Amino acid sequence: MSRQAELAHAYDAARPRLTRVAYAILGSCADAEDVVADTWLKLVQTDEREPIRDVAGWATVATARGALDLLRSARVRREAYVGPWLPEPMLTTHDGDLIDPADRVTLDDSVRYALLVVLERLSPAERTAWVLHDLFEMPFDEVAAAVGRTPAAVRQLASRARAHLAEAGQRFEVDPGRHDEVVGAFMVAAAGGDLASLVGTLDADVVLTSDGGGVISAARRPVLGPDRVARFILGIAAKHEGYVLPVQVNGATGLALMNGDGLHSVVSLTVRGDRISRIDMVLAPDKLRYV
Repeated sequence: MSRQAELAHAYDAARPRLTRVAYAILGSCADAEDVVADTWLKLVQTDEREPIRDVAGWATVATARGALDLLRSARVRREAYVGPWLPEPMLTTHDGDLIDPADRVTLDDSVRYALLVVLERLSPAERTAWVLHDLFEMPFDEVAAAVGRTPAAVRQLASRARAHLAEAGQRFEVDPGRHDEVVGAFMVAAAGGDLASLVGTLDADVVLTSDGGGVISAARRPVLGPDRVARFILGIAAKHEGYVLPVQVNGATGLALMNGDGLHSVVSLTVRGDRISRIDMVLAPDKLRYV
């Protein structure tokens, strides 16, 4: 086997993890794929100068560094974004088939949608340090190599990130069966136009965020409270000419709204206890192009 074939074999084995690392840092399937592809080119070039012994470890650090650099530049664009910015969703059917080919990995809690939304509150360095250490269990010396700080500094970054996430209070462990029951009740109430029943499925502090990217009509600010959110949902249901398909959005049951042109929007539903606490609607065409 040639050296390039050896590298390709090791890289392909590491690619699912690399994609998940980049996606968790960036919140974008397309950008994650670009970063991972660029890592392969850097891997080949670096190995020509000096053979790389631990391809997976080297590639993980290189991918994280590339994702961090891209996130820093992307923050400027996101600050000028029209309306709220939401991450790109990853979809699978209930049979487990990937709908968007950009991922090719098994989804788990490390890329749950509500978590990605909350990660947007962190600085790029905090987010990268937390993702690498807390999600992917990388030692701080390797995290330091990716972030470009000392191990002590990235330890502090991860600690600050944990504090921000705890303050946000949005990461809850919910039994998948219970999640599906709550989502099912939500769908029945919305389809039936039953305002009281729909309100009953929503948490007292429920937040609905919709991302149209300035292209598709969407709420420019989050909608707050069960009554307002329920009325907003019923308004969408009354206007929508199509059907609703239950799908897995980043590993948890959500919805795909279909119309005559195909996919209209993707809805992520976050459940806290026995109520829905977050509804995130992605309508921006650029964020649905892989789906």
